[in-house]
Amino acid sequence: MPTGGNYFHLHLISDSTGETLITVARAVAAQYANVTPVEHVYPLVRSQKQLDRVLDEIEESPGIVLFTLLERDLVVKLEAKCKEINVPSLSIIGPVMQLFEAYLGAATTGRVGAQHVLNAEYFKRIDALNYTMMHDDGQHVEGLEEADIILVGVSRTSKTPTSIYLANRGIRTANVPLVPGIPHPHQLETLKKPLVVSLHATPERLIQVRQNRLLTMGADTGADTYIDRQAVADEVAYARKLSAKFDWPMLDVTRRSIEETAAAVLKLYTDRQRQRPSE
Repeated sequence: MPTGGNYFHLHLISDSTGETLITVARAVAAQYANVTPVEHVYPLVRSQKQLDRVLDEIEESPGIVLFTLLERDLVVKLEAKCKEINVPSLSIIGPVMQLFEAYLGAATTGRVGAQHVLNAEYFKRIDALNYTMMHDDGQHVEGLEEADIILVGVSRTSKTPTSIYLANRGIRTANVPLVPGIPHPHQLETLKKPLVVSLHATPERLIQVRQNRLLTMGADTGADTYIDRQAVADEVAYARKLSAKFDWPMLDVTRRSIEETAAAVLKLYTDRQRQRPSE
């Protein structure tokens, strides 16, 4: 490997936000457990002067170069420099664009950052985020009927981060904690539009996550029922019983990442939308 130790330099160059590059690069890098990429992210590279600064850094720290640039002159200069200093480079969207062009028989518009234009989809995501933040952790339950999805579950089942992830996809998502001894909001029993999904995890996993949470907060973990094995098991049993009573689909998040949980919730939501008669 060109760099020493168990790391390598990874240069990510974009004429927009760089989100596409980062997502693709990290998905691939995750397959290599024994090496760690040192990321160099360069967003909004749209001029020769900006690219020159990037090229200086690549030459100083050689490594893999991935890019999403639409300006042909910038692409030519970048590829020529990478070839000159003998570092691999690849356009992430180039091959996909060529495939689209061949199938559609039309050239691209070359609009930089076109996926981030302020269109209806963008404002839908903003609206979903605003709704989700207002209805986090059982707040404003009177507005639950306006949600697309409602996540319920005991503490530390990733309700909030999953809600935010879904909101970024334009899905209005609320979340409500289920706590033994505290009545759940009665609104959950009469909902017509939203899909309620119950998130679950094993007591062992919940205790582990909660212990880490308490340590982060500097709290005493001595005799706290929050991490007591029997108390947590009772919480899980209560949540499962309530979910079964109201026929809420249950999703085990014990070994799921936020992205995997959100994908599973979205599938449940999509399946439900297909089954519902069109209004």
